[in-house]
Amino acid sequence: MKLTVLGPFSAAIDGVPIVPTAAKPRQILALLAVQAGQVVTVPSVIEEVWGAAASPKAHISVQTYVLQLRTFIGQALGDPAAAREVLVTRPGGYALLTGPDAVDAHVYDRLCAEAQTAVERGDDARGARLFRTALELWHGDAFADVCTGAVLGLEAMRLRQSRTGVLERRIAAELRLGAHERLLPELASLTALHPHDEALQALYMAALDRSGRPEDALTVYDALCRRLDEQYGLLPSLELRRLAAGVRPRAATASPA
Repeated sequence: MKLTVLGPFSAAIDGVPIVPTAAKPRQILALLAVQAGQVVTVPSVIEEVWGAAASPKAHISVQTYVLQLRTFIGQALGDPAAAREVLVTRPGGYALLTGPDAVDAHVYDRLCAEAQTAVERGDDARGARLFRTALELWHGDAFADVCTGAVLGLEAMRLRQSRTGVLERRIAAELRLGAHERLLPELASLTALHPHDEALQALYMAALDRSGRPEDALTVYDALCRRLDEQYGLLPSLELRRLAAGVRPRAATASPA
């Protein structure tokens, strides 16, 4: 079984799709997928699909949708009875049993953890490579074509925040490896897309400075200062101000007298 949530949702067994087109069973399958191997309680399913609008008989609807999902799974397996061994009933809920690398989000989390361990051990090359592999699993927004409620909404937020942090850690590792000039086009694009992300702005400044362009690094900083002041009345972080202070002497030296 292969399930993808880092973009449009898909699920297939031996290449046979098992994703319903109806919104609610699709949403339940996505919830089971992202928590594959764990029990998803009936109250958790009800909270995800209906929230405060749930009726007293919502648990019956959950049973109906689970039966529909088992029908899809059974058809893909060519054995309706075997579906109960894949989407199993457990005390208080249900669990989708899959292989260890069946869900792309789980593979992503594992790769990120391995990459972080490598970086912490000083192996930036391995860390950057693993971070890049993890990011390549994304093909759009998490749960891009699934209605998300309280549970999946939180998971989608976690994954989005993780993606941004992993991107920044990958670039930082590559900067430490001396790839500053190669990273400039990517950082120019990222900072234009995320004009208030101070971590990305700092990485762009560092890449410009190390590429022999300290004046441009300060231009990036000054533009960020204006945006933060005009829109929020804020100063950049202390870390960013210190970075700019370190760049200024080199910019002054590089500027014509």
